[in-house]
Amino acid sequence: MTSIPTPAVPAPALSKLPSLTGLRWIAAMLVFGFHIGTMRVIAEPDYQAVVGKLFTLGLSGVQFFFILSGFVLVWSARPGDTPVAFWHRRIAKIFPNHVVLWAAVLLLGVYWADPFNLKVALTNLFLVQAWNPTPGWFYSVNTVSWSLSCELFFYLCLPLVLPLIRRLRPWVLVAIIVAMPLLILSLWPGQLLVPEPDRWWFTQVFPLVRSLEFWMGVAAAELMVRGRWRGPNLKVASVIFVVAWVAAGQWIRAELWTTLLAVVYILVITAAADADVKGTWSPWRSRPMRWLGEVSFAYYLVHVFVVTSVMRATGNLDGFTGWRGPAATVGFLLLNLVLAGLLFRYVETPMMRLLGPRRRPARAATGPAPTAAPPGAATTTATTPGTAPRVVVPRQTAADDHERERDQDRDQDRVTRSG
Repeated sequence: MTSIPTPAVPAPALSKLPSLTGLRWIAAMLVFGFHIGTMRVIAEPDYQAVVGKLFTLGLSGVQFFFILSGFVLVWSARPGDTPVAFWHRRIAKIFPNHVVLWAAVLLLGVYWADPFNLKVALTNLFLVQAWNPTPGWFYSVNTVSWSLSCELFFYLCLPLVLPLIRRLRPWVLVAIIVAMPLLILSLWPGQLLVPEPDRWWFTQVFPLVRSLEFWMGVAAAELMVRGRWRGPNLKVASVIFVVAWVAAGQWIRAELWTTLLAVVYILVITAAADADVKGTWSPWRSRPMRWLGEVSFAYYLVHVFVVTSVMRATGNLDGFTGWRGPAATVGFLLLNLVLAGLLFRYVETPMMRLLGPRRRPARAATGPAPTAAPPGAATTTATTPGTAPRVVVPRQTAADDHERERDQDRDQDRVTRSG
């Protein structure tokens, strides 16, 4: 099959973008807070109102995951990689945790004697449920896995489309980034053409519609790889995010804030990536934030199942009253974090090693030795005419090549999302 072409410019100076890993945890917390409100964990109206004000837009955390997924997958794409190898890594990433949660939900359902539909369970297992607008199908078994159904579609498309993306002119990539939020906005009135029960599915679940956010991230990453992205730095982008978040939550209708936040998220993601490349300030690349970002995929998959199961088992389906509501929220956050850490350590990581494609052994270096340079020293490499020079970390030995390849594996394995 056709391999992924080499970019027109040298590879990025950093294969890893630790700030983006840390930002994944923020997106996971937005979704968690949103579900704390919609599942009415807190029964006290005053406390519930606070959660509502803070996390009304929390559903957009999935939007963040989709944009980020497109960005990181293009940033870490390997020249010469084949679609089959790419799909192999992606399946090894998302399916182990998904299957564990799928089985856990069904087993607990059997214990509680819940109704069971084999067709629904199988479509969920193979992550094709998001294509079915029938109520009870796209939100089935572990309900949040609908986003994995979308991600699987993105993964199938990316290696087939990326060769075309690599050949597009920069102004076309910019046009894609501008056009996608406008398309998202235009589809809101279009949902009126969809029968009433399916309208939410059309704008919020349908993989073809949700892929618009993914392709925004893809186009932005390609501009970054070429050194052609022009956007605010991380401090300015963070201020824009805060202002947009407050404005959207207070005064802007849902279809408009969806479009606005798509633009804001792309600014934050690219600014954080640029900060990592340049080594400038970023609050998201600390070791605790990186760890939280690494377990965010497992956290996302487990959190709704844990909250609903505990509320059901304790007889608090209408929420926890008084001070017990906020206390339960903190307890759920910590319990989910522990379970996510265990999933990451004992399921996700070992299964990626077991199921992932075998890595090629490093080949012995041949030819004259490279000019001596301090370890990790960066050099500036010329690019195509009219583009800014790229800072490139020189490859010193075959062992360095192998280590970079392993780092790229880890980076791609951390993307997931989803959201």
